[in-house]
Amino acid sequence: MITLIYAHPYPNRSRANRVLLDAVRDVSGLAVRSLYDLYPGFEIDVEAEQAALGSAHTLVWQHPMYWYSVPGLLKHWFDKVLARGWAYGAGGTALQGKRCLWVTTTGGDEQAFQATGMHAHPLSAFVPPVEQTARFCGMSWLEPLVVHAAHKISRVELSEHARDYRQRIEQLSSATGGEGG
Repeated sequence: MITLIYAHPYPNRSRANRVLLDAVRDVSGLAVRSLYDLYPGFEIDVEAEQAALGSAHTLVWQHPMYWYSVPGLLKHWFDKVLARGWAYGAGGTALQGKRCLWVTTTGGDEQAFQATGMHAHPLSAFVPPVEQTARFCGMSWLEPLVVHAAHKISRVELSEHARDYRQRIEQLSSATGGEGG
């Protein structure tokens, strides 16, 4: 089972995240948890979230990049759900060995994430907090899927990203062990 944590604060305005989510939504063994639909008041049902993660062999965190990080509700979800004694620390082995795939979209194109670009750093400079969150919980970090210039890329390019995403999710769904896709 794969649990996909979807965190888009404005899903009706989303172009790329909606296409990506639609591409994988019907994959067998995938459960989607749309945080902004489930918890519009940020009151997270920690037990329900932990149960959803506990039954998964792979976690997917899908969201647009916000201020070089995750949207506010996903950060709050990390704080509440990935608790000491459950996800890390003494007795915190619930996520040990599970795979984690980060799927994110950016407004800037790849040139914007260069030393001379608008963001003055490569995208890889913004990956460590998300990656370390997974690793700190004992998860295996998979190569992220990043869609740059999400609101500007062509439909063809977006369809290619969606097809690649679906392929990765199908591979992870059919994999029963190891690193997967």
